[in-house]
Amino acid sequence: MKQETPPAAGTPAEAEWVEAELVRGMLRTQRATQWASLVLIPVLVAVLWADARHGPLIAWGVLALAVAGARFGMLRHYVRAVRTRPAVEQVTYFRRWRLIWPLSGLVWGVATALYFDRASLADQYICWLILAGVAMFSVNSLSMQLRSMRGYLTALAATALAVVLWRLGVERQLQGPSYHWWLLVLLLLFWQVLHVAGQRLHQTHRRNFELQFRNNQLIESLTRQTQAALDAVEIKNRFLASAAHDIRQPVHALGFYADWLGSEPELVHELAPKIVESTKAVNRLFDSLFDLARLDSGKIKLTIEPVDVPRLLHELELQYRPLCEAKGLAFRVRTLPGTVLSDPILLQRIVGNLISNAIKYTQKGGVLVAARRHAGGLAIEIWDTGVGIAPVHQREVFREFYKVPSHAGTEDGFGLGLYIVGRLTQILGHPLSLASRPGQGTMFRLVLRPTDPRAATERAVASVARMLPERPEAAGAA
Repeated sequence: MKQETPPAAGTPAEAEWVEAELVRGMLRTQRATQWASLVLIPVLVAVLWADARHGPLIAWGVLALAVAGARFGMLRHYVRAVRTRPAVEQVTYFRRWRLIWPLSGLVWGVATALYFDRASLADQYICWLILAGVAMFSVNSLSMQLRSMRGYLTALAATALAVVLWRLGVERQLQGPSYHWWLLVLLLLFWQVLHVAGQRLHQTHRRNFELQFRNNQLIESLTRQTQAALDAVEIKNRFLASAAHDIRQPVHALGFYADWLGSEPELVHELAPKIVESTKAVNRLFDSLFDLARLDSGKIKLTIEPVDVPRLLHELELQYRPLCEAKGLAFRVRTLPGTVLSDPILLQRIVGNLISNAIKYTQKGGVLVAARRHAGGLAIEIWDTGVGIAPVHQREVFREFYKVPSHAGTEDGFGLGLYIVGRLTQILGHPLSLASRPGQGTMFRLVLRPTDPRAATERAVASVARMLPERPEAAGAA
């Protein structure tokens, strides 16, 4: 069994899946963060109500609520319409709204102008704590998307620093108290610490999703290998069941004739041909079953090369003319010069099975094997004057173990010949058609289209896959 390995790290499929999971993970946490922001906005307004001018404070509160509402709307639309869409669409939707997070950071940074060096120290302390909490919330909730987190922190910190520097450099002319400068340093340090923490948290999230993706691939690979082992057992069971299906009758006949010969040895001349026929039946069955086993196991080997059609038909004539004449039937061959790209052994097996089938079901008249021009190429036709096949059975005769009811000759058949022919013609890409009239005969036409080696190999694999029982998960995926 060929060992399957999960995809190498960094494949496009992995990158796409991980990116989509990072988007999903971030947007899942945003709803709780949004409710926290909605609570903190009125808290900040209430803390500064006695210290700040009401006009700017109310304006800031309205702006903050508007941005928070826009984020709520975006998240609501994501949950309702985008969350179940393919990964690419989710990532595209997120990128369309990515600037809303830096805008939120900008709004919270602007709040610094309402309280820094304007409110009481106690109120300023509370407001700085709120700002620090909002920044830390952003690291936790936005770290799955590094660019969004950096944009949020940069907008918030840069705006707060700009307010502080304006107040110290322009309004106070560098004459403010010393703790203002320490506050400036702390802002810079806090900003950098949050950046580093967010980057490390992002790397942790990304590694976790990459490991999850590879674990899923490994599980799928192991599942496929396990199923391949079960399929191999199924193929073996099919082979054993096929062997037991029809071998019973000729083996029982052999035992019966052997017992009869033992009790009445004078009947040797009468019983010997019947023993020979039963032995041949067993051999034919095993030949068919081994062909079937090779088909069902995918062990059939293709050798695609130019095949000389006249030579092929001549070899088949040498093989089947004696059988035909032994039944008192005429055997005629009509050929045309030409070659076809195919597998010579499988093609001979196909045409040979069709000729054998024609001889078996023909009691008078004869069999004609002819090569004729067809749509710019060659076709091989096998005509007989046998029992024919009713229209209701013409599709069924290619089924495994199917025998036409009430047909003379089917009692010693196994229902595998045309089934194997149908499988082989499909693999080689040679269309096979059937025309028949009950009581008048049958014609099989094999169109010798050139066989593409790669396509033939793919059809052989697909032929094996169709023989295996369909699993519910496979049907659901389809």
